[in-house]
Amino acid sequence: MQRSVSQPLGLTVPQYADRIGFARLTHQAFDGVDLRPLRDRLFARIAEGTAQAGEGLDLSLIAQLLGDKDTGLAIQAEVLAFHQLFRSPCAVARPALRVLALAAAIDMGGNTPIEFLIEGSDVELLTLYVVKGVGLPEPLPDHDIAIVVASDSEECREALAAIDAAAARWPRPLLNLPSRIANLDRDKLHRLLAGIEGLDIPATICATRAQLTELSQARLRCVDIADELRFPMIARPRGSHAGVGLARIDDAASLADYLAARQEQEFFVARFVDYSSADGLYRKYRLAVVDGRPFACHMAIADRWDIWYLNAYMAFSEEKRAEEATFMRDFDQAFGARHRAALDEMIGRMGLDYFTIDCAENKDGELLIFEADNTAVVHNMDSPDVFPYKQPQMRKIFAAFTAMLTRRAKAGQGSAA
Repeated sequence: MQRSVSQPLGLTVPQYADRIGFARLTHQAFDGVDLRPLRDRLFARIAEGTAQAGEGLDLSLIAQLLGDKDTGLAIQAEVLAFHQLFRSPCAVARPALRVLALAAAIDMGGNTPIEFLIEGSDVELLTLYVVKGVGLPEPLPDHDIAIVVASDSEECREALAAIDAAAARWPRPLLNLPSRIANLDRDKLHRLLAGIEGLDIPATICATRAQLTELSQARLRCVDIADELRFPMIARPRGSHAGVGLARIDDAASLADYLAARQEQEFFVARFVDYSSADGLYRKYRLAVVDGRPFACHMAIADRWDIWYLNAYMAFSEEKRAEEATFMRDFDQAFGARHRAALDEMIGRMGLDYFTIDCAENKDGELLIFEADNTAVVHNMDSPDVFPYKQPQMRKIFAAFTAMLTRRAKAGQGSAA
């Protein structure tokens, strides 16, 4: 019998596999723990035929943390072929809330690292991988609230579509709806946020290798690709993250050199914005937005435009850390207040319950948006001795996140009643 499209999905007792989990393993890698002995033990258990599904998923992550992405993804695919539901460690024996995270089968950076956000709380996390050819189980594993953690990437399209098809019938509150996550890719985000006063987001244009080759050979002009495109420009392979393949292209000759060094067929290009401050340094910020409220996550300061936190070497500069501490301490009255109207409009248009923003300020004082994402890492792993101001700030974000989950779950219970 065909199920009515308006009939809620059923719930059943979850049949999960326990795992060490993303947060614990990433903490160990960040702290310099040698994960190879654990990797070897897990490989031995697989060879013996005694490994559990959760151990297989942990092994997949360990391989990726050790730099062997291909092996990690191959192991993950084998595990997810026969088991899709996993439980992460919980800090308490009797959790107050059960959260179901809806993930896609992608590399370790392709889903929201939600374990960091609930670490040490009374929240139990179940992660359900929505796998091609398998889809969503029916009935669903029982939970109090669900959140989509898959990203807006090609590898996640089928998982997002499966969740979206069931979203209207979801039996519990469902956060970060797939239809909203689908706006996060760089070219779509620009269209969504265009026209917000006080906000600068360069148009991100998808260009083919053929187009860029013609541009590098002066057979095509920048305006033939997009009206606002010009040299210097920023280029990156479509679908890349974390600065992979990111480059500033100053002229046709440097574009030719860039293409010669890349194999990809599609790229994102955008006008370059010089966002250096009066002292010649670049300042890039990460914000976390929880239930409509922005929080300061970090501030990176460097003498290069292509900043991410690690290449800013914040740990080696007391002066930089002092500025970051001030940014966090005064965020609501300073940075957040300066850009409140633009942020409020941006958050409203995006409609997500949780996401991050990587941004800066341009020379006109506007909020310059680089990226909005639901999978950026927001963590509490930095040394409290070097960064004493960070742990209190991170705990504030985590508390807001768990409070949102609890509040929305209770509101859902009230609606069901």
